[in-house]
Amino acid sequence: MDDIYQKYEAALREIDRLRLENKQLKLQIGNRDSKGEACSFQQISTIQMRVKLQGNKQPSKVHQFSSVEEKLALYRSYFRGREDVYPIRWNNKQGKSGYSPSCGNEWTAVCQKPKVKCSACIHQNFLPVTDEVISKHLDARTDRTIGIYPMLQDETCWFLAMDFDKKNWQEDAAAVMHVCDGNHIPAALERSRSGNGGHIWIFFVEPIAASQARRLGTIILSLTMNQRYQIGLDSYDRLFPNQDTMPKGGFGNLIALPLQGGPRKY
Repeated sequence: MDDIYQKYEAALREIDRLRLENKQLKLQIGNRDSKGEACSFQQISTIQMRVKLQGNKQPSKVHQFSSVEEKLALYRSYFRGREDVYPIRWNNKQGKSGYSPSCGNEWTAVCQKPKVKCSACIHQNFLPVTDEVISKHLDARTDRTIGIYPMLQDETCWFLAMDFDKKNWQEDAAAVMHVCDGNHIPAALERSRSGNGGHIWIFFVEPIAASQARRLGTIILSLTMNQRYQIGLDSYDRLFPNQDTMPKGGFGNLIALPLQGGPRKY
């Protein structure tokens, strides 16, 4: 089952990559007329009318001297996903690493990992996201990293994230940020945990359909390639959420939460 799920995720990433490559090839063979570009800007304007972007809110009053509770509340107001379950990063003795849903029954007598997937286990006791969980993730004294499942159970999401993770990620991410700024789309760029890539985050003040969020991301990427088609976006990997709809029996793809205490020290 694990192998099938991994192949399914790889296929989704490949579909996204091919869609983007198809748009890029069209641009390279001359399909860059002003009408097409205007259409893309019109699409983005239409989505902006429907989506309330987080950056349009009043500036936060939280500052460095605010209480821990206020800072955690601010953090959680942006990085919002499933609250009833969260993934936690693990490392084994063989040097492999990954994420699994945090479960109160993990490695107890009833735990059947890795034979049975956590999402299919009849003994699952998933732990909810709490201030304490987030605090430990942010604490530089702990070596604890958690992620978030962006897609909610009703197939909506609170944010869109774009992942860049190859050689030219800084240049590509900067180009996307420029397009966001030019279209009045508030976005934040974060260096990823490895240091060899980055995530661009776009936040919403209310959850919107994952399909709509992903459409917004695709339009932004297309506009970016319109402006720098001769270079391309080779470092672009995928969007979060990864899917338009919730995979049966799963949680959708996870993304690591930023500002982990350990990596933030370096």
